[in-house]
Amino acid sequence: MSSKAWIPLVLIAVLLFVAVTSLFVVDETEQVVITRFGQVVREPITEPGLGFKLSIFEKANKFPKNLQEWDGERGQIPTLDKTYLWVDTFARWRIVDPKAFLQTAGRVETGKKRLDEIIDPAVRDAITAHPLIETVRKSNRQLDTYEISGADVPDQTPLGEVKVGRRQITEKIRKAAAEKLKDFGIELVDVKIKRVNYIDTVRRSVYDRMIAERKQIAEKFRSEGQGEARSIRGEKEKELKRIQSEAYRTAQEIMGKADAEAVKIYAQAFSSDPEFYSFVRTLELYKESMGKDSEVILSTDSEFLRYLKDSSRAK
Repeated sequence: MSSKAWIPLVLIAVLLFVAVTSLFVVDETEQVVITRFGQVVREPITEPGLGFKLSIFEKANKFPKNLQEWDGERGQIPTLDKTYLWVDTFARWRIVDPKAFLQTAGRVETGKKRLDEIIDPAVRDAITAHPLIETVRKSNRQLDTYEISGADVPDQTPLGEVKVGRRQITEKIRKAAAEKLKDFGIELVDVKIKRVNYIDTVRRSVYDRMIAERKQIAEKFRSEGQGEARSIRGEKEKELKRIQSEAYRTAQEIMGKADAEAVKIYAQAFSSDPEFYSFVRTLELYKESMGKDSEVILSTDSEFLRYLKDSSRAK
């Protein structure tokens, strides 16, 4: 094959190489900045589709267009009332000016380092400018816990009233950091405090205080329960005595009526034969006054022995 025959093949190969190296695809989650020898040569491409650049002379720098995560390092920060806390934050951000981002950061990893340098100081400044209660609560809503009266609890230093709150503090952090991140082409969408915790020494004292408070509440409930138990037992004894008294009264009334009825019957029976009544009553007196071992000394003409004497004569 002659040398002239290779020319078309070489041209085709060159054209294919230029086409392959000049065309690129922009994804819907991407945005592209075209640079030539490090200089931006056109406006960023933010719409998805097929792009074109001048082969090896230009470079397509791709950056994410969707939201990105930032997770800060946990740090020890003192509050305005000198309480040391472990504070852990996170944020969501995105690149809104890829040209500025390319010129100031260049890479996503570098952009995250800039976030570290700006957000962490903003968090520290916000926490140290407010007392503890502002960091951990967002309102003065009554907590869903058991409450005991002030008379039962020793004087303790209150945490105070929420005037700003956690939500506004995080918004201040976002605004302070967002203003500085504009120069990097970054929009800081949101900043949140993921976790707040006491340092070990403070946490132990807080736990001890919580335990003491729970014990006071438990002791209050126990004392109230004991008082209620004594009241119930007192009511029970009172009711029992009332029932016994009414039962005794009723029994006495029944016995009285029975005795009266018996006396009436006896009177009716004995009135028909007074001598027999006298005999029966005398026998009852014998039975009541003399037992098996009783000794009685009486004269022979005693009226008490009248029926004994009569019975001996009858024999």
